[in-house]
This record gives sequence, structure tokens and C-alpha cells, in this order.
Amino acid sequence: MKKFFKFILYLLLGFVGIIIITLISFNLYYFFLNKSAKSVLVEKKELSIDGLTFRDLNNNGKLDIYEDKRQGIDARIEDLLSQMNIEEKVGLMWHPPIGVGDQGEIMDKPDPAKFNMVSTYNILLNGQIRHFNLFRIPETRYLAAWYNRLQKLAEQDRLGIPVTISSDPRHGIKNFLGNDLLGGGFSKWPEPIGLAATNDSSLVAEFGKIAAEELRAVGIKTALHPMADLATEPRWARINGTFGEDADLSAKMTAAYIYGFQGEEIGDHTVACMTKHWPGGGPQDDGWDAHFRYGADQAYPGKNFDYHLKPFEAAFEARTMMIMPYYGVAVNQTSENVGMSFNKEIITDLLRKQYGYDGVVCTDWGIVEGFSIFGFTLFESTGWGVDDLSPKQRIKKIIDAGVDQFGGNSNTVELLELIEEGEVSEKRIDESVRRLLKTKFQTGLFDNPYVDEDLAVSTVGKAEFVEKGKIAQRKSIVLLKNKMKADSTFVLPLNNGVKIYVENIDKNAASKYATVVDSLDEADIAVLRLQTPWKQMNGNFMEAMFHQGYLDFKEPELSRILEIVQTKPTVICMYLDRPAVMPEIANNVIGLLGEFGASDDAVLDVVFGKFNPGGKLPFELPSSMEAVEKQYEDVPFDSENPLFPFGYGLSYK
Repeated sequence: MKKFFKFILYLLLGFVGIIIITLISFNLYYFFLNKSAKSVLVEKKELSIDGLTFRDLNNNGKLDIYEDKRQGIDARIEDLLSQMNIEEKVGLMWHPPIGVGDQGEIMDKPDPAKFNMVSTYNILLNGQIRHFNLFRIPETRYLAAWYNRLQKLAEQDRLGIPVTISSDPRHGIKNFLGNDLLGGGFSKWPEPIGLAATNDSSLVAEFGKIAAEELRAVGIKTALHPMADLATEPRWARINGTFGEDADLSAKMTAAYIYGFQGEEIGDHTVACMTKHWPGGGPQDDGWDAHFRYGADQAYPGKNFDYHLKPFEAAFEARTMMIMPYYGVAVNQTSENVGMSFNKEIITDLLRKQYGYDGVVCTDWGIVEGFSIFGFTLFESTGWGVDDLSPKQRIKKIIDAGVDQFGGNSNTVELLELIEEGEVSEKRIDESVRRLLKTKFQTGLFDNPYVDEDLAVSTVGKAEFVEKGKIAQRKSIVLLKNKMKADSTFVLPLNNGVKIYVENIDKNAASKYATVVDSLDEADIAVLRLQTPWKQMNGNFMEAMFHQGYLDFKEPELSRILEIVQTKPTVICMYLDRPAVMPEIANNVIGLLGEFGASDDAVLDVVFGKFNPGGKLPFELPSSMEAVEKQYEDVPFDSENPLFPFGYGLSYK
């Protein structure tokens, strides 16, 4: 027995020793790696010529064409391209996530919690990568300071090629991946589906202008949006990022959105839009999302593929600077059933040739390989239809398809090997690098990539912007039902003298409008905020963020809600990130509203008549799950006897 315990003790000590050695090795590795990376830094000078100041980015003491802001962009691109080595060219073709320190420090070690998978020094200076996307961010001042430090680091490299920072939407009340990952101090607006509910393209353009100003203030120059996808499949998890199911409405809103972000003319005031998800990610088979293997297929039972191209046509007219294809496989729409970025007929034949699009095409995130750290896979690769291909083979197939950039990954070594082996030509690499450099030059990054940190603080969340966001929230709310009383007046708006019982509403906010009571028995009226149901999945944490599956209320929640409705006159405001199936609720409430990202104050302003509702449904609300299941994934307005049709919305006047 003593031998056994001694054996266990030695085993535990050995295990602890391995951990200690691993941690020491890990820290030594990153110490020498970062020390090596930092050792190459040299301070760049400025040149004064004809009363103008120029940045001597390659530190050769003379003004090169690419450094000269008076030169045409094409000439600047060709001059820089002639000076770039193959490693620098390849580095431009990757667009992985990057982390930010809590107080704006550059991160020198991996930290998956901040989406920092490697040392920033290593990936920037050794990997030559110059495009990154952000997830978790610190407060505005620290973010702006980090951004300036990052650009200073990039500037001191051999050619001083600046960094482009991108982000998914950060201005919604309920962002795509949640405010923990995509939050910040920015003004808060309804989700894009709520902007569509306003049917006001001038409002959308104004939103884009304001959002772009806030993003530019902290150095974000690429918007990984808008979503031009159509919400023709009501179960799809990404509907709140779209402009609804009508192609004409979506086209109008997509164009306005892009004009707002990019401006009438492309320049240093521009935030480049990466419009997605080409050629339309909405018609997911049974509504399952293509982030997951079970949602790989897009279905076209209504033979309606071309309908989904209409919003993208508007995006091309609005000169979107970038396009992102989706993960999905457009089943039987081309000769090869592979994900969009692997499909040459989708990228080269349709996008490049038929539509003549010559902007940047960047894959969606993680299709080369999954996200891993220390050999552990955090997210599965989303390379649907090419499971048998290695990462290296996938890279070649993506390039052959006509794509310029790889989102989410940083496999520079494999691409360099393909070039060395003659599988990919440097001429083909130059095609993509020209497009990527053009965007950097157009948005002014080569001339001045830095931000004013004080201005960033005063711009992000500016009172004027916040107020306009609040108005947009109210404009987006849709009044779906307003019961008529015996005297032929309507129950809404409520008067301030009522006693209300609330759920999912801040009581302090509600107390500004009426007397709030703690129990249903004491109340005159119940006011509830609910959200469209979804199927709780049991996969990784990414899957938990996606609301997909059924749309109807299940037991015991349905009976609980109906008990309240049948006990007291009830007003319900439903968060419609997808079209809720709620006939039992709608038939029994005295008032029903739909919202798409709104504060409690915004909802209560409508309920109590401080704001006249004017929103219109950007999609149908089906009458049953049976009706949903009979719909074609690719066809709009085909729900049998919808509870509320597309475009429906009441008002008080």
C-alpha cells in the first residue's frame, strides 16, 4: 500500500513538474520571441518638401512615390508593390482577430478570453499581418491609445505598412454576439432589422454616418457589415442583422447604410463596408445556421436564387469596398457543392465577371482551419464541402476561386509554401494585394493612421449621437394590436394613473410612467417584455449565442404567460430578433408591440403615448410552426395565413 501511495505521489509531482516546465518554457518562448520582434524596431523620420510633411515609411531618406500623398493611388500602389517581398504580400492576405489589453497595452502573449491567439509583436512583425478584427474592447481612451501604439509598431517595420482594424456591428442594443464581445461606449440604435422597420433610408444613412464617425475615432476603418441577406427563412439565427425578407426594401436600406459609412466619395472620412454574405446567406436549410456543420446547406426549393442577389446589386451600386461570402453551400446551384468562398462559379464567374466586381473579397472567419491554441481546437473549421482537404489545399482552392483575403486565420506559412512550390503564382498574389492596398490608400491610412485620443473620448457616445439613436429605437417599434374598448376608444396609449405590474422591465424606469406594483393582484394592467423563443442548443459557447430552431412558446412558459394575460389586461412588447409564432398570446392581449432593439424607456414612451408608433413589420409573423415548416427557405411572403403580414403596423393617429 505504501508503494502505491508513493507511486501516486511521484506521479502527481511529475505532473506538477511538467506543468511548471511548460509554463516556464511558454514564458521564455514569448520573452525571446517578443524581444526579437521588438529589436527590429527603428524610429522613422519625417520629410519636409515644398512646405508639406511626409512620412518616410521605408526610412531611406527620400520621398518614395507610395509615401507621396500628391500622387495617384494606382501609382502609389505599384511603387509599394515593387518594394514588397513575398512575405509582406502574403501577410496582407490574412485577417485574424486581435486582443487589446485592459488598459490599452499591446498583448505579448495569447489570451483566448480576449481573442488574442498569438503575440501581437510576432504576428505583426514576423507574420507581417496588417488586418485585424476586434472583439472585446476596453473603454474608449484605452482603445484609442492601443490603436495608436499598434500603428506605431507597424510604422517602424521595414516599409511602414499601416494596420487596418475591423469590427462586427457595435451600435445595437443587442449585438450579434452580445455586448460582452461587441459592446463599447457607442451610441445605441435598433438592430438593422429595426432600421428596416422604420422604412426610412435617410435615417439609415444618418445612422451610418454617425456610426462611422464613432468607429473612426477609435481607429476602426472596416465595418464587417451590412448584411444584405434576406430573411426568407424565419427560423434563421441571423435575421436581426438583416433588413428583412423583401428584396426591394433590403436593397434600399443596404445602399443607404453603405452611403452612410463610406460617404459620397471614398476618403479618410470613410469606414469601408464589407457587405455580406454573398450571394445571400438567408435561405438556410430548415433555418439552421452555417456556422455549424448541421447548417452547412442552403436550400432553394422555390428556385429563387436570383431574388437574393438584389440587395447585393444595390451594394455594388453604392460602391461597397469589400464583399464577404457566407459559409453555406448553395446546394445544386453550381456544378460543385462547396462553401461559397471555395466556389469559383460563385466568386469569379458570378461576382467578378457577371457583376464586374473588383473590390476586396474576404472569406468569412475560420474556413481554412478552426481556432486553436496550444493544440486545442476552440472552434471547428467551417470549410463545408471540403472536409477532405488540408488547410494548405483549402488555401489554394480559395485563391483559385478568386478570393483576396482569409478571415479569422493566419496561415501565412502554408501560403508561402504554395508559392514556393509553384502552386500559386506571385502574379496571382499581386492581384489581391493591389486590391487590399487600394483600400488602405483610399481610407487615408498611409498618410495618417493615428487617432486623437481626446477626440475619441468626446466622439464615442456623444450626447447628440445617443439622442438620435434613442429616437431611432422609438421609430422602429411596431404596434401590432390595440384593442378597442366599449366606448370605441383604444386601450393604448395607457394613462399615467394606472397601476402596472411589469416583467423584464426596470421598475425604476417604469415608475416614471405609472405606479409600479409588486404583485399581479394589485395591478390594473400587466406590461411584459418578452422575446422570440428559440431552441436551447448544447454545443460550444458560440452555439449558445445563436437563437435558432422553433419560434413558438413551449410549456410551461406558454401557460405561465397566458395565465397572466387571462388574469389581468396585458400589454406585451416582443423582441423580434426572428418572427415569433404567438397566436394564443396575440389573441388574448389588449396591446401587442414588436421591437428590434429598444431600451425600456423607448418601449414605455410608446406604451404611454409619449411617442406615436410608426414602425412596419419587415417580415411576416407566421400563425403556426406548421406554416413555418411548409415555407420555402428561399421565397418571401409564403407563410400560410400569417398572423401579421409583411408591412403591417398601426399608429395612434
